[in-house]
Amino acid sequence: MQVICLEEAAFYELVDQVVTRLKETSSQVSSRWVDDGEAMKLLGIKSKTTLQKLRDEGKIRFSQPQKKIILYDRNSIEDYLNRNARNTF
Repeated sequence: MQVICLEEAAFYELVDQVVTRLKETSSQVSSRWVDDGEAMKLLGIKSKTTLQKLRDEGKIRFSQPQKKIILYDRNSIEDYLNRNARNTF
C-alpha cells in the first residue's frame, strides 16, 4: 500500500481542480434533439405507445430524418411539462 502525503494547501488546490473539471464536463450543452429513450426519461413514461400518442396529438415536436429514426425536441418536451404542471395549494 502506498501512502501519499499532501500539504493542506496542495490538497485543497487538487480538490478545486477536480471540481472545476467536473463542472466543465457537466456543463456541456445538451443536444436539442433526443432519441425516444431520452424523451421517455424526460417525460417520466415507460411506454413507447404513450410517446407516440403525444407525438401524434401534436403535444411534442419531433423530427424524422430517416424512416426508422425519430428525434424529439427537448424544448417542446419541457414546454409540455410546464403547460401541464399544477400549482400546489
